[in-house]
Amino acid sequence: MLAASAALQLPNPALANDTAQSIAGYGTDPNLLKIYQAGDLWPLTLTEAQRATATVLCDLIIPADERGPAASKVGVVDFIDEWISGPYPDNQRDKPVILEGLAWLDTESQRRFKNNFSALSEKERTAICDDISAAKPADQFTQAAAFFSRYRALTAGGYYTTPVGMKDIGYVGNVALTTFEGPPLEVLKKLGLA
Repeated sequence: MLAASAALQLPNPALANDTAQSIAGYGTDPNLLKIYQAGDLWPLTLTEAQRATATVLCDLIIPADERGPAASKVGVVDFIDEWISGPYPDNQRDKPVILEGLAWLDTESQRRFKNNFSALSEKERTAICDDISAAKPADQFTQAAAFFSRYRALTAGGYYTTPVGMKDIGYVGNVALTTFEGPPLEVLKKLGLA
């Protein structure tokens, strides 16, 4: 989870000076040799009802298939809960977006289908998500679309930094090669080295 958190931190030069001056500190650095569980570093945010909605949304975004399990099965909901519960500025900016978005999903589900999002059929869930995941959503879905975009990014960030997710995209990391042939000849020629 810590690797995913670091990968999702995108620097914002416009905020760099303000942030550095206004932050008093967050406490001590975590012991990177210890394995932390969700909620060990700070209290988590999501209620059971919100976790239920978050779980089915994660699994709609990255469902189980022949290459691996659904997102919720590898701890993505825990990652998102940990992410929005963190005391850091980016985490705190995401918190209301995620919480209001999950609430919107349940409200919209009740309006359309008279049930919470987690209790809907896959077809009903997909109908709602199709409206908020469109490249150009209708005006009434603009805020929900911003939520869905961020939630999808957090889901992917959480999933593809797990061993299962890395295997799915073919990431092998730093591995020793039995042979190294060097750069292709055409690259060396272009650089004037061959």
